Amino acid sequence: MHIKSRIKKIKKLIEDKKGEKIIVLDLKGLTWITDYFIIASGNTTIQTKAIAENIILNIPENPISIEGMDDGKWILIDYDEIIVHIFLEETRNYYKLEKLWADAKIVEI
Repeated sequence: MHIKSRIKKIKKLIEDKKGEKIIVLDLKGLTWITDYFIIASGNTTIQTKAIAENIILNIPENPISIEGMDDGKWILIDYDEIIVHIFLEETRNYYKLEKLWADAKIVEI
C-alpha cells in the first residue's frame, strides 16, 4: 500500500474511534528514525487503547513494535516509515512532540 494511502487509512481508523487533534508530520530529512509521525489524542486510556487496537487490526502490515498498550497514556505503533503516537491529552501536552519536531512540515491528508 502506498505510504500516503496508509496514512489516510490510519487517520480514518483514528477518527472511527473518535480520536482528536490528529496531526501528520513529515519528518523526511530531519531524522533517520521514520518519515512520518501521526499524532492523535484520546480522552481516556480505554479510548487510546481502542484507537490503537483499531489500527493494529485493520492495517495489514505488522508493526515493528507496539509500546504503551498496558497503561494507555502514550501508545506508539511503529510501522517503520510511519510511527503512530496516541496520547491521553495531558500526556500529549506534557511531551509536546509537535513542539519538539517544530521543523517538520504538517501534512494535510
